[in-house]
Amino acid sequence: MLAESRAVGVTDLRWSRSSLRTWCSLNARLFLLAPVLVYLVAMFALPIGRVLLLSFFDPDFTLSHYAHFFGDPLYARVLLNTFEIATTVTILCLLLGYPLAYVMCEVRPRTAALMALLVVMPFWISILVRTYAWMVLLGRYGVVNSLLVAAGWIADPVRLVGNRIGVLVGMVHYMLPIMVLTLFSVMKGIDRNLLKASQSLGASKGRAFLTIFLPLSLPGMVGGVLLVFIVSLGFFVTPALLGGSKDLMMANLIESAVNVQPNWGFAACIAVVLLTVTLSLYFVVHKTVGLDRFFERMR
Repeated sequence: MLAESRAVGVTDLRWSRSSLRTWCSLNARLFLLAPVLVYLVAMFALPIGRVLLLSFFDPDFTLSHYAHFFGDPLYARVLLNTFEIATTVTILCLLLGYPLAYVMCEVRPRTAALMALLVVMPFWISILVRTYAWMVLLGRYGVVNSLLVAAGWIADPVRLVGNRIGVLVGMVHYMLPIMVLTLFSVMKGIDRNLLKASQSLGASKGRAFLTIFLPLSLPGMVGGVLLVFIVSLGFFVTPALLGGSKDLMMANLIESAVNVQPNWGFAACIAVVLLTVTLSLYFVVHKTVGLDRFFERMR
């Protein structure tokens, strides 16, 4: 009986020590995560909550801002423009970025490092400077029109600024590095022995690429598409300088509501609508495609 009680006491002591270690480990993790959590709450949760409240209380509770937004077809058109432009930019970045990322994976490491440097280099230049540079290049008497006229491809200069073309060129130039780097990070981890094995079994290079390499690079495509699309929804400078009146995006409406009207409540309403539509679209895609599977394969 005494031996049995001692065994129980030893077991309880071990259990208490194990619980203490678990508690200390959990608290240590929480202590390490505390600065990040405080930062996220201060910089993201509180501002978003403030914007949400501002859209409903101006200063008392009201739905007039939302009634004004959904009652005017102009705002619905701008919302549609925003998603059209973001979708087009995403598709163009994927079509241009995939071959570039693939080439970066196939060349020698030194050449790949140089190409990566050239891809990242645009991030070192302000988006405002790049936008003004495109205004000069795409202007009526700019470099692009001058070269096209000199080559005899066009008789007179064409309009490349102040329309959808200018907006797409400027946004693709900014977003393409994000797509390329996301694809490159996934493609670099694909085992090339799988391609060699398939070719040794009789598959051509094209068939090996379509059946092995392309599916394995799908997580990078999904990640790049999400990043480019979501970031493209919030563009302001490029549509304002390179686009026309028919190419306004939601960020331009927010700027107008803040600086022109000014109406902070309506600006908050526009921001909430854009955020809600974006999150809803992401949720639908996540439930339809199962994005967690792709993110797990990216690790």
